[in-house]
Amino acid sequence: MDLVRAFATYPSVHAYVGLAAVSLVLAAHWFTAWLPLVIATGLTVVVYPFVWYVLHRWVLHSQFLYKSPLTAKVWKRIHFDHHQDPHNLVVLFGALYTTLPTIALVTMPIGYLVGGLSGAATAFAAGLLTTCFYEFCHCVQHLNTSPKTRFMKRLKQLHMWHHFHNEQGNFGITNFLWDRLGKTYYPKANMVPKSPTVFNIGYTEEMAQRYPWVAQLSNNTRGDGNPRRFRMNADATNGSAE
Repeated sequence: MDLVRAFATYPSVHAYVGLAAVSLVLAAHWFTAWLPLVIATGLTVVVYPFVWYVLHRWVLHSQFLYKSPLTAKVWKRIHFDHHQDPHNLVVLFGALYTTLPTIALVTMPIGYLVGGLSGAATAFAAGLLTTCFYEFCHCVQHLNTSPKTRFMKRLKQLHMWHHFHNEQGNFGITNFLWDRLGKTYYPKANMVPKSPTVFNIGYTEEMAQRYPWVAQLSNNTRGDGNPRRFRMNADATNGSAE
């Protein structure tokens, strides 16, 4: 319950829930029939894991975003910092300026094709609420808490291997179907080698010298080993300041 209460106070969650409520009001205003709205919701829930897999594997873990000064800052915020220190709550939630447009672009066309304006609003609301569920599961996976159910324990184990063993697999958060189909699923850590880039996701020292923008934004500090040193250094700095 402490985790639920903390999750419920986060600004991003407020934004998702608030926009979902507005979308449902609009869906009711434009309402014509129930079946298109049910179909729009179902398609959104089904498509969401696939979209997440595609974005996580081929965008967030890509090598092109940090190679341009125009996208380096965004990539640093939305994924590099998260892998640098997987337990840093500051960057645990997705940035709204990236998540909201993505949710809208994916869900609203689907909903509109099925049910017009009401379908688009319903699909957007479904995408926002599904994102809340994903973010909650993501918190469980990263925070110092032990899940109570076998399902959540397994999700946490698979995701932690993505962050601490090999980042080139287990891209899912709550659904690993697309990892299986994409041959990136590993149910046991010893099935794939330990990755030397698990914390820098490919932004190695060599890459930082060639493409310095992320390094400059990180005060030329990059964690290739134990990411906890970032917080230990920060704690030491705060302690000396006091």
